[in-house]
Amino acid sequence: MFPSHHASFDRMDELSQQKVPFFFMIDFLVENIEIITEGEIQNSGLFVDFPNFKTINSMEAKAVKFHLESFPENEETYRKGFELVQKNLKLGNSYLTNFTCRSEIKINLTLKEIFLHSKAKYKVLYKDDFVFFSPEIFVEIIDQQISTHPMKGTIDASIENAVEILKNDEKEKAEHYTVVDLLRNDLSMVANGVKLDEFQRIDFLKAPQKDLYAMSSEISGKLKPEFQNKIGSVMKMLLPAGSILGAPKPKTLEIIRAAENYERGFYTGVCGWFDGENLDSCVMIRFIEKENGKLFFKSGGGITHLSKFADEYEEMKNKIYVPIY
Repeated sequence: MFPSHHASFDRMDELSQQKVPFFFMIDFLVENIEIITEGEIQNSGLFVDFPNFKTINSMEAKAVKFHLESFPENEETYRKGFELVQKNLKLGNSYLTNFTCRSEIKINLTLKEIFLHSKAKYKVLYKDDFVFFSPEIFVEIIDQQISTHPMKGTIDASIENAVEILKNDEKEKAEHYTVVDLLRNDLSMVANGVKLDEFQRIDFLKAPQKDLYAMSSEISGKLKPEFQNKIGSVMKMLLPAGSILGAPKPKTLEIIRAAENYERGFYTGVCGWFDGENLDSCVMIRFIEKENGKLFFKSGGGITHLSKFADEYEEMKNKIYVPIY
């Protein structure tokens, strides 16, 4: 269905069967896969701060004064891509398309300083190439149980009755249902007894400009025997991640590639840490990349036939932030 690097996935299977801890990063198109074993991390230029795995003792992050200036993609360019996506949605080629773009930013911090001082569930700095601070789990595997927590739908937390509004917003709800459905189907390819454990949970995300509420659900199942202790095989089946692609996957990928005027690279790919037994992984969003000495923040959101241009353009701009406070 998608291009895949069999040798890399085979190596991930091998390492997980041998219970060798390793970190991996897979780009959005599943074309570039980095596998770094625990022993290689020190000299790899990789810094990780996950809930259960850190390569660096987070220094007591002192308050840091930072100034972020963003230059979002202009409305005309965004509109062109948005309208192409909408046209395909109306034709029934996709029922959810995650549309993103890149905006140049200027900030008085290095990528390493952003990594050290930002606050997020998952943080990674890779060389002087990119940094991200993601709130979104991809999949977790604990004792052969696999679970995923799709996060779709956000709202400004300062709005009165924000949680009720978010839960009842027709567009956000449609988007959330679609992703839950998609990921339930995805997990069913690698797991038995897939069930929805929690639906439309509301999480509070603190951000310097404005606090947000985000909506997520939890889906889980028991890995099928042929996928147990085979991290590579699991990833090969599940990628690209449905929450940042859309549905149905192959056609939606075509639409995204036609609508977006840049290559995502590792942005919206996934990365994870296998500790020898269990896996924790995340979707690489909230992403800053250095290209030719300039910094670009990549952001976007899910588009359905109910999406309005002005709202989506605003959401894309709202997501350009650095969680340092």
